Amino acid sequence: MSEIKCQVASITPLTDVVYKIELTPPAPVEFKAGQYAMVKMGEKDLRPFSIANAAYDNERIELHIGAEPGNSYATEVLTRMQEDGEITLSANNGQAFLQSNGLPMVLIAGGTGFSYTYSILQQHLHSGDTTPITLYWGGKHASDLYLSEQLTELAEKYAHFTFVPVVEFAHDDWQGRTGWVHHAVMADHADFAAVQVYVAGRFEMAKTVRDDLTVRGLKAENLFGDAFAFI
Repeated sequence: MSEIKCQVASITPLTDVVYKIELTPPAPVEFKAGQYAMVKMGEKDLRPFSIANAAYDNERIELHIGAEPGNSYATEVLTRMQEDGEITLSANNGQAFLQSNGLPMVLIAGGTGFSYTYSILQQHLHSGDTTPITLYWGGKHASDLYLSEQLTELAEKYAHFTFVPVVEFAHDDWQGRTGWVHHAVMADHADFAAVQVYVAGRFEMAKTVRDDLTVRGLKAENLFGDAFAFI
């Protein structure tokens, strides 16, 4: 595992508890879209965070860190970056990266799991491959979907990209889908036999997605997500 010392270029709030971290490595970093960084907090304390930028955009590393109160795992990393102005990490971790095999792709993200799917989405759109790709992004509130406007614009620009925001606790003025994000996926797809699925979110969500979509024909070799290495 090759370690890289990165300078902290910027820390920008995306919501009240989610921050966009821009890191500058000493040289372009090789990784695949959908891989994650392991932030080194101690000799045996390595903490994973999905890389949000695409693999072609490799002169920087972008992380989206959810540092809500009580989440010391993330807030300690954020504090270290703020105080030291630098951080050591390895970049090319994980096997759930983008696989281009011609099958339509469904990306399912919960909360800041979006950063994983965002890297894959950007890489796919940049590649010129017009295989259909759909991103379902779920959050408790509409404000949690912090890049929804940009994603809507991308969907208008690229005919093969569809963006479906899903809000669990919607206000009356919300015009989009409501409830659990994977229920929206299942409402739109009856058969997953010829579909690739990429999942990022809490382990419980990933397990439920795997169980429910397997019943509808999803093949194990077409399901990707870092959680599946542990559950």
